[in-house]
Amino acid sequence: MLRGVPSSAFDLGTSIPSGYGSIPAPRTAAVDFGAVQETKGSSKSFPKHETRHLSEHKNIARCARFSPDGKFVATGSSDTSIKLFEVAKIKQMMLPDARDGPVRPVIRTFYDHLQPINDLDFHPQNTVLISGSKDNTIKFFDFSKMTAKRAFRVIQDTHNVRSVSFHPSGDFLLAGTDHPIPHLYDINTFQCYLSANAPEIDVNGAINQVRYSATGGLYVTASKDGTIRLWDGVTANCVRSIAGAHGTAEATSANFTKDQRFVLSSGKDSTVKLWEVGTGKLVKQYLGATHTQLRCQAVFNDTEEFVLSIDEPTNEIVIWDALTAEKVAKWPSNHIGAFRWLEHSPTEAAYVTCGTDRSIRFWKESL
Repeated sequence: MLRGVPSSAFDLGTSIPSGYGSIPAPRTAAVDFGAVQETKGSSKSFPKHETRHLSEHKNIARCARFSPDGKFVATGSSDTSIKLFEVAKIKQMMLPDARDGPVRPVIRTFYDHLQPINDLDFHPQNTVLISGSKDNTIKFFDFSKMTAKRAFRVIQDTHNVRSVSFHPSGDFLLAGTDHPIPHLYDINTFQCYLSANAPEIDVNGAINQVRYSATGGLYVTASKDGTIRLWDGVTANCVRSIAGAHGTAEATSANFTKDQRFVLSSGKDSTVKLWEVGTGKLVKQYLGATHTQLRCQAVFNDTEEFVLSIDEPTNEIVIWDALTAEKVAKWPSNHIGAFRWLEHSPTEAAYVTCGTDRSIRFWKESL
C-alpha cells in the first residue's frame, strides 16, 4: 500500500529555481559509530564559526529546516508566519565587502496559519514547503511562485501538529501530533493511515518529533512519555520501543544517522544519546548541556563528526565530538534569552538558531 505513487498530484508551474533538489556530494564520509572502541583523547576540534543576525519574526522563532540540497532554509514562528531564506543570499550578505546595497536574504514570507508553527519540512524533489501548526493543519506552500503568500493545499488533522516529515519519495508525509500514534498521509489522495497494531501508549504520549530515515524504510518518534519508538516505513508497525530513553523526562528530538544504523535523541533530562537501531542499545551519551524547559533538539553537523545542542542556563551552543562524546566547544548563542532551536545544514558547515528573542541567526565556518 505504501510503496508510493508518482507525485503527479503536484501542479507546480515551471518557475522552479534551476538545479533545485540536486544534492551535492558530501564533504566527508559519515562517521562509523559501529566501531565503538574507546577513542579518548582523539577528539576533533570544531572549526570557528561566524554568525549574523538575519531577520526578526514578530514573536518567538520556534523552528527551522534546511532544504535537502542546502540551498534554502525556512523558519516558523509563534507569530504564525514562515520565512524562507536563500542561503546564497545569506552568504552574500555576510561578505565583508557587500557594497551593492543591502542584500535581502528573505525571499518569501507565508501567512496562512492561525496558530504558532511547530515544524517545517521541504519536499525532496519539488519546491514545496510544508508546515505543521497548533491550528491542527499541515499546509503546503509552493515557493517557486513569487507572489503566493498562502498554501495551495491543506491537510486538516484532528490534533495539534507538532512535527512533520516527508518520505524520501515525496509521496507520503508523517505528522507527529498530540495523538500518540504517528499519522501517515498519502499526499496524492490525502488519506490518513494509522498503525494497525500500535503499542498501548499512555495518555502523555504526544509526539514531539517524527523523522524518516534516509530511504524511508523506518521512521522514529520522540514522545512526551520519554520513549523513542522505531516504526517500519512500509507496514507502519512499531518495531521497537526504547522506553524511558530519557528517564521520566520528555524525549524532545530523534533523528537517524545517514546510514540509518543509529538514532540521535535528546530529552528534557539534559542528555543527548545515540542508539543502535538494530538492537535498541545505547551506544553513546553526550553530557554537559542542560535542557529541561524547551523543546530543543540535538543534531549532527553535515559530516556527522560533531553533535550540537543547547545549554539553556548559559544560553550557549554546546558541541561534542560525535565519536568520542567529548565536549569540544561552547559558544555564546548571541541570542537574548535562551534560544529554541538549532538546525544544521545537510550539505555544508552552516547552521541556524532560532530565538525566544524572535531573531534568526545564521552561523557558518569562518574561512
